[in-house]
Amino acid sequence: MSGRPRTSSFAEGNKQSPSLVMGGVKTCSRDGSKITTVVATPGQGTDRVQEVSYTDTKVIGNGSFGVVFQAKLCDTGELVAIKKVLQDRRFKNRELQIMRRLEHCNIVKLLYFFYSSGEKRDEVFLNLVLEYIPETVYKVARQYAKTKQTIPINFIRLYMYQLFRSLAYIHSLGICHRDIKPQNLLLDPETAVLKLCDFGSAKQLLHGEPNVSYICSRYYRAPELIFGAINYTTKIDVWSAGCVLAELLLGQPIFPGDSGVDQLVEVIKVLGTPTREQIREMNPNYTEFKFPQIKSHPWQKVFRIRTPTEAINLVSQLLEYTPSARITPLKACAHPFFDELRMEGNLTLPNGREMPPLFNFTEHELSIQPSLVPQLLPKHLQNSAHPSTANRASAGGASTTAATGSTNVSSAGSGTSGDGAVQSQQQHQQQAPTSAAAGGTVAGGAANVGGVQGNNSSSNSGNATNATTVAGAPNAQQSNAAAAGTGGGGGGGAATAATAAGAIANSNAGGANITGSQSNSALNSSASGNGDAEVSAAGDEGGGGSGSSNGSGNGGNDAAVEPDQASAASAGTSG
Repeated sequence: MSGRPRTSSFAEGNKQSPSLVMGGVKTCSRDGSKITTVVATPGQGTDRVQEVSYTDTKVIGNGSFGVVFQAKLCDTGELVAIKKVLQDRRFKNRELQIMRRLEHCNIVKLLYFFYSSGEKRDEVFLNLVLEYIPETVYKVARQYAKTKQTIPINFIRLYMYQLFRSLAYIHSLGICHRDIKPQNLLLDPETAVLKLCDFGSAKQLLHGEPNVSYICSRYYRAPELIFGAINYTTKIDVWSAGCVLAELLLGQPIFPGDSGVDQLVEVIKVLGTPTREQIREMNPNYTEFKFPQIKSHPWQKVFRIRTPTEAINLVSQLLEYTPSARITPLKACAHPFFDELRMEGNLTLPNGREMPPLFNFTEHELSIQPSLVPQLLPKHLQNSAHPSTANRASAGGASTTAATGSTNVSSAGSGTSGDGAVQSQQQHQQQAPTSAAAGGTVAGGAANVGGVQGNNSSSNSGNATNATTVAGAPNAQQSNAAAAGTGGGGGGGAATAATAAGAIANSNAGGANITGSQSNSALNSSASGNGDAEVSAAGDEGGGGSGSSNGSGNGGNDAAVEPDQASAASAGTSG
């Protein structure tokens, strides 16, 4: 990471002068450890560069996107994660542009960024210095699965609430994450704070601007993406969040497709065959396509007997074929499933700590769907004369930060699902709104997963398998066909739909297990629709970084470039 890039040609190609690495690595006189000093730019606020020194560098993750290091800042002793990606000098880095706009207590914080030279001539790397958080929801869930248990229901409530809150925030800015999965949900097991990370696939969605459909890790991919839609909305993140919730309740993925085709088959086995209207809503190109008729499977039979009714109801509102029918993230936060979090003064973590901040809403957050404020806030926080004062309170008495720079984002018809508000917001994103979020960031020191295992509930016992079956479901061999170009504006999605329909039509009548074991196989196809402004070469589940607790792998969606100077991605991020 030492050395000085060739500044003149890079600055000309990037149309903006980057921060540069200071040459050389100096040695600490105290203990002989190697210290790297760079000239870095703060993640938020001023562009004024400053010297930043760090030490104790070690690799914690890698993938086709680049490498993730753990390091310690010399000035503060704070642990950080440094994500190093190859910078395409032709374009701005979309991940950097997005992360500089985000400031929220449930989103990993960008502390600094800097550029460094590579071994090859004119090779330049972007380094994102992020707060380090030791665990992920994926790792915690896997620890429970090893003992044939699921995460206790109160922790599922806590984790999912924070995920929905982070999604409500980024969606209000028109930003779609496009790779929601347990691996990208950072978790501090000591404080139970969850933070969304890895914006390498994220994009600001603009009305009428096409996007690649081959995006998002397979198990969590919304059906409109499988159908090849290129004008999708932020509701693809809502589908993914529904898959995460279902997975935490089941102890395994709800839709474990072996390929892009099989993914659609797995969805149909649970939700049934989509109607013609639902297909039109997902992708108008396929209204005349015919599928064999499979009945939906009752949600109560998908989950174990002791699963709370409110949890099942929330899943059913998240996993809807019609994107606009899916509940909004903020409305999900107000769902009765989370009412227990709003009860006054009776919830603490098993380790005796107070609950993390849950209700320290900023003015901006409360303005997304104002009609939801009475449902979002606990009753003991609703005594304020104006909702804006409620953001000074948080669960368990935790301190908060007041909002600054709030934006005028309001819901059109805020008593409805709110999808219209999201869509209208996406039409006016040329000027990025500025907002600040409340709540101090929590960077965790290393702690074992056992810290979250102390809370027993009716959900943490029993075998984490799902033995329900559905008549007419295809067997593994018949549904495992590979899709020749899953994405695209027409042909790729049609191929997927046709193959899936054929697999269903030729299925055994005896039925098949709804859920199965996880697969790390990759579907090595790339596709782009006619007129699609993006070019994608994406992989599937398991294609992301290995071993990074800051979840900095892109799920294999790593090589997309979009020739749009306003929001273009560098090679190494998704399109």
